[in-house]
Amino acid sequence: MVGDMPTPGPGAGEVRIRLAFSGINPGDVKKRAGWQGSPMPYPRVVPHSDGAGVIDAVGTSVPAARVGQTVWCYGAQSYRAFGTAAEHVVVPAELAVPLPEAARSQPGLLEQAACLGIAGITGHRAVFAAGPVTGLNVLVWGAASGVGAVALQMAHRAGARVLAVVRRAEQLPSVRAMGAAEAWMADDPALVDRIRLAAPEGVHRVAEVDFAAHIDVNAQVVATGGVISAYYSSTDRPEIPYWKLAFADVSLRLLGSDDFPPAVKAEAARELTAALLEGLLRADIAGRLPLQDIALAHEQVERGAGGRVLLNLAADASAQV
Repeated sequence: MVGDMPTPGPGAGEVRIRLAFSGINPGDVKKRAGWQGSPMPYPRVVPHSDGAGVIDAVGTSVPAARVGQTVWCYGAQSYRAFGTAAEHVVVPAELAVPLPEAARSQPGLLEQAACLGIAGITGHRAVFAAGPVTGLNVLVWGAASGVGAVALQMAHRAGARVLAVVRRAEQLPSVRAMGAAEAWMADDPALVDRIRLAAPEGVHRVAEVDFAAHIDVNAQVVATGGVISAYYSSTDRPEIPYWKLAFADVSLRLLGSDDFPPAVKAEAARELTAALLEGLLRADIAGRLPLQDIALAHEQVERGAGGRVLLNLAADASAQV
């Protein structure tokens, strides 16, 4: 349902953002559907956690100089009722990440910034949770997905040798263009042999899009002391090859982006912003829809849009003038 609500005011320690774009994530669709038996805990929810725009009001204890600042935000609807699928959103000041003033006039930068939140912070964590990756082999599954593309680009930026796995053949050129040294199809029957040939010493870090589906392959290619970081599993209680992993001293990290420590999110946000401004991090945007078409936008995400889907709130505002 799309309708009118009073414009929210920021409380203590909060800022209000006049939004230009709202980023939609698969997690937003899952929340709406009550995924994992977790219905939305509020009688009314404005969805979406990610967005970008300009701060137009601040609460007490926030410097007045932040008014007029161009920002992107994350976590707007993480354990909160009101997210970025609106003309305005109020968030804690630390969740509004500053961008240069020129960001407003740089073509495409604000919409790229609106894609950073959930996918960006999760992708960053999947690569760097165990420390720097300079000179290491990093295997990224689902490397053309929202999270996977971030993991690939951030690992490449950090000096890792990135090995990418994708679902569709047409995705191979795009992940190579993002910096993958090697790229293969997930259903390649020779995948294990190809990874071993490309990384004879093993894969030091794995950014995993489906823990259950790929654990047997990962167990065969991971390096001694390697780390597998998974942000999704198609099975709630997956079986694992325990001894294969144990004899390789493998660490398993299970990631849930809403629940990363605040300091982890803040560090990821800083690095993601730097990479964005350097031109080393980009998302493939498959759709830009007005707010009144939010249901259609969610349907596109549900079907697998082949890229990120945004609500263009600036277009909505212009239409009302």
